[in-house]
Amino acid sequence: MSAFDDLLAFQRQTEALSSVAERLGWDQETVMPRGATEQRAEETAAMEAVLHERRTDPRVGEWLDQAVPEDEEDARIIELIARDHQRATRIPARLATELAKQTSLAQSIWAEARANDAPQDFLPALNDILMLKREEAAALADGGDLYDALLDDYEPGATQAQIAALFDAMRPRLVALRDDVLGAEFQPQPLKGDFPQETQLRLARTCATAFGYDWSRGRLDLAVHPFSSGRWQDSRITTRVVETDPFNCLYSTIHEVGHSSYELGIDSDYAFTPLGRGVSMGAHESQSRIYENQIGRGRAFSGWLYQRMSDAFDGLSVPDAEAFYATVNRVTPGYIRTEADEVQYNLHVMLRFDLERDLIAGRLDVENLVEAWNARFLKDFGVAVDRPAHGVLQDVHWAVGLFGYFPTYALGNVYAGCLNAAMRQAVPDLDRFLAQGDAGPAVEWLRENVQRHGGLYPPRDLIERATGAPVSEEPLLDYLEEKFAGIYRL
Repeated sequence: MSAFDDLLAFQRQTEALSSVAERLGWDQETVMPRGATEQRAEETAAMEAVLHERRTDPRVGEWLDQAVPEDEEDARIIELIARDHQRATRIPARLATELAKQTSLAQSIWAEARANDAPQDFLPALNDILMLKREEAAALADGGDLYDALLDDYEPGATQAQIAALFDAMRPRLVALRDDVLGAEFQPQPLKGDFPQETQLRLARTCATAFGYDWSRGRLDLAVHPFSSGRWQDSRITTRVVETDPFNCLYSTIHEVGHSSYELGIDSDYAFTPLGRGVSMGAHESQSRIYENQIGRGRAFSGWLYQRMSDAFDGLSVPDAEAFYATVNRVTPGYIRTEADEVQYNLHVMLRFDLERDLIAGRLDVENLVEAWNARFLKDFGVAVDRPAHGVLQDVHWAVGLFGYFPTYALGNVYAGCLNAAMRQAVPDLDRFLAQGDAGPAVEWLRENVQRHGGLYPPRDLIERATGAPVSEEPLLDYLEEKFAGIYRL
């Protein structure tokens, strides 16, 4: 066997073990008994120790030095394994194992604190994680920027300076649009009523099926914070239910189907290689956000959904499909990022981006985080946070150590704006299918142009190949202004 063959065989086992570790996380957030938290933390730490040992194995470096690629795919595999190997060797095994253990423990502490509106129960655990993440960032940065070192895990090649510049370019138009919308004479009515859990879940499955979700390789479960997990032949989704707000369940499901479809849509030849997963979280969010918003909240698909919901709930409080479309896209100054309308969603992300940069840089201490969050939220949204579960405790990300992850949500929206413009040109009669509850043509275009490539191309290259144009915030902002000017009769 050649050095490349040896490297690939070794990596195949590493990828398989990584998938097993991910399944432990899925189990913890869905069906694990509450009393198993400490045991699961030990199991997670043990798996991370094994994975870290494999990623830093000296033989990997030797194989990388000797491996000769035969084509573009081989070269990219070598590049990605080398990147992971270099990053892993900078992190001490003790630190990798301790991070895995503490984030597993903190996840349950966060869920309990969120349920009880008790940030004081979670902040000590968060502080422990922050100290570990600062240590990890210092090891990875090698004298460079700490936050950039963490961001690179989720959006390779991106820097906080680039993200900050992007947000600075987006913010004025988003704020102006929000002010126009909230000041408009016409305001859509909220959806009112009681919507039983089982009926919501049946509809969620119907929506997932409309988007081509492969039930033979996936499943839908409940979680405190919706997420998707897995790849290749097993990619699962979760949602949550609020019986007064069915949109929470339905659009969380569609969002997670976007993530899962990306993983399930990757070329099967890439399984158990670094090419066999989404190339970045920004690319991943481009899929979940375009499924949820440009497709799922569009007039055509929402018209189909209106009839399904009217039948399921024996009528709705809004009179027709057009009023329902406005209600689905209603702009309100809510607290929760995952429930935010398209106009304000990115403003929620910008708040988190700035706070976590300050946490990593040491400009903000955990003991002052609640006050800082509430003050920033009031400034940005004009509303005082009413309870911690609607504020600093609403997201699981910091509990599980995902510092640097949040900006990829907004970057994913930007990518989705670019993709939507290109897709609409390529599939001009798309709305005719969506009005019948058939997202197939959209899914097929995204699978062909984005999903099947997995990790083959760097994130921005992937989007630019798909669209034939440079990545820009303009398509997203133009889409938002046109859509909401129409809904709000501006």
